[in-house]
Amino acid sequence: MESDIKASGGLAVIRANRRPYIVINILYYGLVLCGMTVAALYPAVQHRLLVSPQVQVHANSVLGQVAKVYESRNVPLAALVTFLVNSVIGAFATITLPSALIPFSGFVVGLCRPATWGLLFWPTTRQTTQVAMLPRLFILLIEGQAYVLAIFGCYLWGRWVVHPSRAGFATCKAGYVAGLRANLQLYSLILAILAVSAVYEAVEVIGAMRLIQH
Repeated sequence: MESDIKASGGLAVIRANRRPYIVINILYYGLVLCGMTVAALYPAVQHRLLVSPQVQVHANSVLGQVAKVYESRNVPLAALVTFLVNSVIGAFATITLPSALIPFSGFVVGLCRPATWGLLFWPTTRQTTQVAMLPRLFILLIEGQAYVLAIFGCYLWGRWVVHPSRAGFATCKAGYVAGLRANLQLYSLILAILAVSAVYEAVEVIGAMRLIQH
């Protein structure tokens, strides 16, 4: 396995570990659906989440600055800022970096996000369904796939460090190095997906803002 990883890219890492990749996809999007179901059945849960101190602090800090960029109606700048926030904070700082220090930590943190997304993005009134949900579906699917890949990379990294012999590595150090290499290879896919998602989100959100204004 180690020699295959050295000679391959992100897609080959997925092909060589297809089963955990599929399972993580099912877990991730299943949690999104669970969050949406809870929000649909119990709208008050969504409201409590939106007004919670943690969400308010986050909205007033990072999201507040991003919102100001979107208010400028500058699509290229909005796409760039969205890409940087999602790649640096959304993927690297909260998923990959913790796993470099503590095995599987990014895996756990990463799987907390989809349920929250489902709760936040589900429209609780029929009038807002098409406006709020349909355009966001692409972002939920595509941007979510970038985070699936980040979580997948963290899972492999942790498994190869904790159980190196099962993955064909002689030592934990060899498993750690191979996991680091695999994550770097996966990041070529992660960054490409986040770039596409950021452009779409900037165009979609700013376009909606202009329609509302007119």
